Amino acid sequence: PYQVYVVALQGGEEVAGRLYADLRSASVEVLYDDRDERAGVKFNDADLIGIPIRLTVSKRSLEAGGIEFKLRRSAERIVIPEGEITSYVQAQIEALKAEIGEKVVPVAYNG
Repeated sequence: PYQVYVVALQGGEEVAGRLYADLRSASVEVLYDDRDERAGVKFNDADLIGIPIRLTVSKRSLEAGGIEFKLRRSAERIVIPEGEITSYVQAQIEALKAEIGEKVVPVAYNG
């Protein structure tokens, strides 16, 4: 049911809270993980839940220029500037929806 998993790590809590609010305002279905757990536990939980997009906000990502973006199916992680993250996420969601739509096979219903 969720499209995006926002993970707040040490040093990124304030920005993560803003990001969560911005994404919700943009009609993105987002789960915000601000639990007091180790990063590995949070990342593992995100993968187990199956949410396709993970955004990590930490002191390190902010120092690198923004918010870390990762697709669940890929090992690649990129840092997106905070001001561009909402539109980037929306574009990625649309791309994923289009990809799923291409795989849908219509089935006739004889009911």
